[in-house]
Amino acid sequence: MTEISRLPGPVMELWEWQYQGSCRDADDTLFFHPEGERGSTRRRRAEAAKAICRSCPVMMQCREQSLRVREPYGVWGGLSEDERSAILAGKSISA
Repeated sequence: MTEISRLPGPVMELWEWQYQGSCRDADDTLFFHPEGERGSTRRRRAEAAKAICRSCPVMMQCREQSLRVREPYGVWGGLSEDERSAILAGKSISA
C-alpha cells in the first residue's frame, strides 16, 4: 500500500489563490506582449498590467510563484520579464 504521507497534497489548495487575482477579468493580452512589440508601446502595455497588479490582493503570491517557476513571459505579480530576470540574477531593481 502507498504511504499517503509521501503523496503530494491536493492541487486545488496550492492554486486556489489565483481565483482572487485582479487579472482574472482582464484581457490577457495586456499581460503578454505580442511578437515584435518594442519600446514605448511595450512599456505602456506593461505599466497598464502592473497597475492591475498593484491593487491585487494576491500580488505577492503571484510574484513568488512566478519567481519560483522562473516564468519566462508576461507580467506576473507586478514584475515584467526583465525585472524577474534581474531578481533571479541577484541584481537590484526598482519595481
